[in-house]
Amino acid sequence: MADLSPAALQVFWDFNRAASGKPDDWHYLPAIAAALRAAADQVAPLSTNRRQDDIRQKLLAIAAELEAFAQTDNVTTPA
Repeated sequence: MADLSPAALQVFWDFNRAASGKPDDWHYLPAIAAALRAAADQVAPLSTNRRQDDIRQKLLAIAAELEAFAQTDNVTTPA
């Protein structure tokens, strides 16, 4: 099973606690990824500013990781 990074896992757990209180609602992964992409567009739009671009890339990387994980058959609660 592919594990989520600490950053992606933290976003997932925090979202689930706020949304449902159910820590294993894996069907939320695409919604979380979409929210992160929207945040990246609003908070750190495409820019020549290196710091903004770094923030944007980190947000988009977490979103991509969550989307990829949602496409696997391994969407069970990580150990």
